[in-house]
Amino acid sequence: MKNKLLEVKKLKVSFYTEFGKVEAVREFSFDIFEGETVAIVGESGSGKSVCALCLTGLMKYHGAVVEEGSVVFCGKLLNLSDERSIRNIRGKDIAYIFQEPMASLNPLHNIEKQITERLVYVDGISKAAAKAKCIELLNLVGIREPEKRLKDLPHTFSGGERQRVMIAAALSCSPKLLIADEPTTALDAAIQKQILELLRSLKDRFNMSLLLITHDLEIVKNYAERVVVVKNGVVAESAAVEEIWTNPKHEYTKELFSTIRTTPTVNKEVGGETALKVQGLTVRYKDFTAVNNLSFTLAKGNSLGIVGDSGSGKTSAALAIVRLIPSTGKVFFRGKEFLKLPPDDLLRERRYLQMVFQDPYGSLNPRMTVRMIVAEGLIARGERDKRIISLAAGQALLDVGLESGILERYPHEFSGGQRQRIAIARALIQKPEVIIFDEPTSSLDRNVQFQITELLKDLQERRLLSYIFISHDLNLVHSLCHEVLVMKKGTRLS
Repeated sequence: MKNKLLEVKKLKVSFYTEFGKVEAVREFSFDIFEGETVAIVGESGSGKSVCALCLTGLMKYHGAVVEEGSVVFCGKLLNLSDERSIRNIRGKDIAYIFQEPMASLNPLHNIEKQITERLVYVDGISKAAAKAKCIELLNLVGIREPEKRLKDLPHTFSGGERQRVMIAAALSCSPKLLIADEPTTALDAAIQKQILELLRSLKDRFNMSLLLITHDLEIVKNYAERVVVVKNGVVAESAAVEEIWTNPKHEYTKELFSTIRTTPTVNKEVGGETALKVQGLTVRYKDFTAVNNLSFTLAKGNSLGIVGDSGSGKTSAALAIVRLIPSTGKVFFRGKEFLKLPPDDLLRERRYLQMVFQDPYGSLNPRMTVRMIVAEGLIARGERDKRIISLAAGQALLDVGLESGILERYPHEFSGGQRQRIAIARALIQKPEVIIFDEPTSSLDRNVQFQITELLKDLQERRLLSYIFISHDLNLVHSLCHEVLVMKKGTRLS
């Protein structure tokens, strides 16, 4: 009989804000046995990540307090408030793969240092051995030619590649428990399967336990043995995957599983007038070409999907179009050559060309309230009337399905899905003509994915918006896009 590795009993976690106490997790109980995979599922904001972060003592950095309950790991009661004792197991016995890799990787350190740091300075492994281990791990998680990329900084990697770097770092110390918080949301379907198979094979090889936090019920079905269903910080139901899949008992579980459906397709009628035209766009990082001579035209009121493997150049192309990274080529927008606009003209025109980033936590300033974040563009353009700013920010939040009452809260108080909706609101408040979405629903559960998809289509029809939609999810591209552009290794295939 397998031993119990982890036992969580009646955990209660609260946030204390200037507007009062928010109970994020209540009476939260579950356990994990040695070598077992357990999945925690629920809607965005249900408390999945809050509970997991508490197991490594990281919630205090988000302003949360564990008020009640206990955590027993390897037969020992953990003192979650004692940083020294928690530090001894964090990263070694319990490792964490975060949902938002760019916010977790140090932008100033190369990936070799970030993966080998604990091996060298805590475990005492030689730098040569740690480097060899780093290359081995990067190969395992699918980074091409890792020997050439050890000294590269995180921003030179795609979103999917950054997540794979995080996975390599987490696996470096062969932990007893690996917590994976939405580990594959940034990856295309092929790499997603490779990563999940890799995690399963490593789990079996080292008798490691795996805690999967996800909104993807297909992942739960194929990779977990037991599942914990969470709603509003409370465990609604917990059972073996087979049992809960065939005979869910709680009404919320039934509702959650009913969201496994096909999203309605978009009207494929193609517009005529051009909203954006790209010619010969090229992006180079040192001796690496991320985007090679890319050209396409986006029609007004239409959506163009850009798909391809992780690292194919999709995000680099988007960042170049909005002038966030250097590039060569031409981008024609609103009758002007956008890449050559002087600073004053760029500030004026950029409001009409917005981007919603893949990693919402990394793109939202943690020191700014939601009001300041959403209204940042208005303020930058000179708006000073606080009433106008508040009304516009509140309406933008309502447009994406959030309450205007959250205006004075901070990004760390929200789930990944909620933060993405805040990012979408920030783009909408500018009243743009073109919006580039980089994996805008990858961090959302299926029900919210469906809601956001419907919202984007409704906004497009009412405001005659044009979208560039970057994704590895072909079902979402099919539901949102009139045309599709396929990229591979920086080059357009079709």
